[in-house]
Amino acid sequence: MDEIDKRILDILQKDAAVSVTAIADKVGLSTAPCWRRIKRFEDDGVILRRVALLDRRKVNLPMTVFVSVKAPRHAAEWLQTFREMIIDIPEIVEAWRLTGEADYLLRIVVPDVETYDAVYQRMIRRVEFFDISSAIAMEEMKFTTAVPTSYIKIS
Repeated sequence: MDEIDKRILDILQKDAAVSVTAIADKVGLSTAPCWRRIKRFEDDGVILRRVALLDRRKVNLPMTVFVSVKAPRHAAEWLQTFREMIIDIPEIVEAWRLTGEADYLLRIVVPDVETYDAVYQRMIRRVEFFDISSAIAMEEMKFTTAVPTSYIKIS
């Protein structure tokens, strides 16, 4: 990995639809070697997939709710049921296992509080919880899917 690779990754993280020709021009390569680098990133799993990011407000999902979950017990059976639930509920867009006070943190996107309540009801019907705590986001201050490339080791 070199500085050109980092620049290519930065460009693709901002807009994965940029043409290879445009990327090559920006990083000072010809098209074929630039394409080979991008293909290597995909083959090596550096680029996992390319997606379209939707404007949540324009698709009627303006509300973000962060849900902290405490498990009633730490057992493989409970965890499997929990994993199945988070996969089955599309409003749950992120799920993290944590250290500290809460065991899990969920990010849920919904149109409104009533819809969040319906999601909550679906969750508690499927899984037993020790505690669930919800926080509604008031303002999105920063959101990015890009990760910093400054930590990539140059070889």
